[in-house]
Amino acid sequence: MIASHQLGIEKSFDAVLVGAGIMSTTLAVLLSELDPDLKLLIVERLEGPGLESSAAVNNAGTGHAANCELNYTPLQADGTLSISKALSINAAFERSLEFWASLVEQGKLIPQRFLHKLPHISFVWGDEDVAFLRKRFLKLADLTAFAEMKWSDEYEQLHSWMPLVMEGRPKSGSYAATIVERGTDIDFGSLTSCFVERLNEVDCVELIFGSKVVDLKKVDNDFWQLDILSSNGKYQVKTDFVFLGAGGGALTLLQKSGIPESRIYGGFPVSGQWLVCSDPSLATQHSAKVYGKAKVGAPPMSVPHLDTRWIEGSRSLLFGPYAGFSGKFLKEGSRLDLLQSISRSNLLPMLQVGFNNIELVTYLIGQLLQGEEERMDALYAFFPFADPKDWDVAIAGQRVQIIKRTSSGGVLQMGTEVVTSSDGSLAALLGASPGASTSVSIMLEILQRCWTKQMTSSPWRERLVNLLPSFNDGLAPAGKTLVEMRRRSNFLLDLQ
Repeated sequence: MIASHQLGIEKSFDAVLVGAGIMSTTLAVLLSELDPDLKLLIVERLEGPGLESSAAVNNAGTGHAANCELNYTPLQADGTLSISKALSINAAFERSLEFWASLVEQGKLIPQRFLHKLPHISFVWGDEDVAFLRKRFLKLADLTAFAEMKWSDEYEQLHSWMPLVMEGRPKSGSYAATIVERGTDIDFGSLTSCFVERLNEVDCVELIFGSKVVDLKKVDNDFWQLDILSSNGKYQVKTDFVFLGAGGGALTLLQKSGIPESRIYGGFPVSGQWLVCSDPSLATQHSAKVYGKAKVGAPPMSVPHLDTRWIEGSRSLLFGPYAGFSGKFLKEGSRLDLLQSISRSNLLPMLQVGFNNIELVTYLIGQLLQGEEERMDALYAFFPFADPKDWDVAIAGQRVQIIKRTSSGGVLQMGTEVVTSSDGSLAALLGASPGASTSVSIMLEILQRCWTKQMTSSPWRERLVNLLPSFNDGLAPAGKTLVEMRRRSNFLLDLQ
């Protein structure tokens, strides 16, 4: 239920989750399913759920399954392809589908509100990139996870898959694409709202909007005390467990927690923009997510793609994203976020990352200097007949890439990282893509690290296997387990 009263210091919870995005709400639903008597509090600084990184316009909405994202299968120096990341992300997304399918079967989730079946396509041009995509296809198509992937370098076939992309290109050109029909577009903002509606039905769950956690500390090595600021003033709550799932804002709170594990992290914020076309006559001519190859030095969130999207129920086309830089850690954050996150323990690693990633810095500067003409040139590479009058600029969400201090110096880490305290009383989620698509696997990892005793107990284990029948086969299902997971969750896609 949504809390309407002011909380006092005497108010205590089994867990406090900071942020009401897809991550925190996924964890809250999991916890309430495993133990309906747990007292949970979700604190969100904005006036509703899923308005930051989870909102549809703020993320790629791909249902990242590594079907089409070429940056998940990088080419190594020795000429081989690394596919480990693609396999882990694919398995994690299937785990998310399995969880959603269970909730749908129980009448707790309506898939049509957030999920649409949509082919995932990788598209390249030029002999070198065509050779790369061919190598990728031959490597992946032999695996159970990607057995349904198809390849073509024939113009007519490519035109049938993506007519807007191929129209106007010379038939004699060098092109290739792979397609996976079993792809999705997911509105994670709507999914978050669905989860909140479910949580509002649980008596032991409270959600507070328009409130911000401004500080937290461990008291007597026993419980966490959180200072919360709302329009009614400041108050405190206490809890045995804290989850910092506040997107880019998680880093600041992690640093305030004072746990030793927080001292090796810094953050590098990357902003973004989309070109959006809401013309129904164009939107209905493109039914796919078409991913290309990123420019040298571009961060993962900047892989160009032309997507069919459903945002709050309306179909449109999005192209981008165009990366940029802002000192903010959140779209609705402060320009001082980056400066305030710098400390003695992470300053040197951050400087080392800047020095060692000149290509990235150069790329971001170039993106910042782009005008409308340059943005349209990038779109023309995907959609040769695009008309500038049909496209508007929309601001995408902020992402904070992880900077981590290691024995080899500062490292810029692309992806998502779970940080937990040694006693398991606090967990934080840092990083960006693939993020939301792998939310269930990430939350299961947190439960295994921080709720170890409960996860091995009979009641929780039985309930978990009822929700996720494949769970006994580990966090990265493959082979027959993966086939069975897909068979069970296929009805979600068939409902579209």
